[in-house]
Parts: sequence; C-alpha cells; structure tokens
Amino acid sequence: MKLVVNGDAFEVEADPVTVDVLVSRLGLEGQRVAVEVNRRIIRRAAWAETALAEGDAVEVVHFVGGG
Repeated sequence: MKLVVNGDAFEVEADPVTVDVLVSRLGLEGQRVAVEVNRRIIRRAAWAETALAEGDAVEVVHFVGGG
C-alpha cells in the first residue's frame, strides 16, 4: 500500500495496515510520537484499530525535550 508519510512516498506491505503497524515499520515503536491521518489526530489507544487506506496522508511527529 502506498502512503504519504511526512510528505514523502512510503510503501508498506501488511494486511491490514493500521497506524500501529506503520509506526512499527517506521522503527518508532515505544517512542513518544503523535500521529495524524488525513489531518485528524489519532489517539494512541486507537492505533491498533485505525486502518489506513491507499493514498492516506500521515504525519508522524516526534516529541523532543529540552529548553
């Protein structure tokens, strides 16, 4: 399935492709990230049940500490 992740083309093979699968494929499992799909923020509790579709636009934001 072809997605757009942070503005770049990204292809992922899985069935189904859910937000948690994508986060895992991006190597971000266990990290503090926020995910937005088609301009809608997805709660972490809903990642496993939120299926992605061909062409979805996904933004993944990392939290960075400092000051």
